[in-house]
Amino acid sequence: MITYNKIILAGGNGYLGGVLARYYSPLAREVIILSRTAKPADGNIKTLHWDGCTAGEWTASLEDADLLVNLCGKNVNCRYTEANKAAIIRSRVVPTTLLGTVITHLQKPPKLWINITSATIYRHAEDRPQDEERGELGYGFSVDVCRQWEEAFFQTDTPRTRKIALRMGIVLGRSDGAFPRLLNLVKCGLGGRQGNGKQYVSWVHEQDAAQCTEWLLTHNDLQGIINCTAPEALTNTFFMQHIRQAIGIPFGLPSPAWLLEIGATLIGTETELILKSRWVLPQRLLDSGYPFLFAKAEHAIKDLLRIRG
Repeated sequence: MITYNKIILAGGNGYLGGVLARYYSPLAREVIILSRTAKPADGNIKTLHWDGCTAGEWTASLEDADLLVNLCGKNVNCRYTEANKAAIIRSRVVPTTLLGTVITHLQKPPKLWINITSATIYRHAEDRPQDEERGELGYGFSVDVCRQWEEAFFQTDTPRTRKIALRMGIVLGRSDGAFPRLLNLVKCGLGGRQGNGKQYVSWVHEQDAAQCTEWLLTHNDLQGIINCTAPEALTNTFFMQHIRQAIGIPFGLPSPAWLLEIGATLIGTETELILKSRWVLPQRLLDSGYPFLFAKAEHAIKDLLRIRG
């Protein structure tokens, strides 16, 4: 049943953009992906060209949209060289600033603008969960990226467009992201704890990542900063254990921090992505009554394995 007029996914040509496009396709008259490469239409999903830096013909597509989701950003799964750092920041701040400027000039701007930011903005937390009210921001490059990103988002006054910075946890999906890589480690016998295993993993199933955006769209009282993670975070030790149990592998070799550092250097990434403890609580979603499809990791993992099979 068609419920919405138009859904815009800026930078939506990646994995999460695909999840959102498939979710909204049956619900909207049209879903428009803004991408550096235009593509032929796939049903009611259209892909328009934009460079993320300059206004162009794509700006007209934002008129009278129900929802704009900004997913722009260079993948952080790389070494933090000075060049990569600059590119990571630029790829987030520039498109966000551009969208804000464009929205201020529209006759009928989007009703809601969601900027997909990151739950890594919070400090390394093993003592208590970090929610939207009492959460403490961390330090370091990845936190600086999130700070600048959200500052660019909130600096533009958009009185006719409600805004939400959605601090997303690790999205668990069947085709891309962290889960297939962790699953491969388990299958190779390397599915033990990583580091000391005490770091928390704040995750969200891909279906909840999509469904919660519609929940936010239909709840006009929600705005500002909202965490998007499952309500039950768990330590890396237990997270890996759940994957092993789900596929019937009783044991996995652990990966100490020094070994992870060597491996990260070889494959061109940073150990922070694995070793930082992200214990994040989606308190505002819970308070609003959002019905999580997958609140427990073991249920999410079994579902993904069932879909993959």
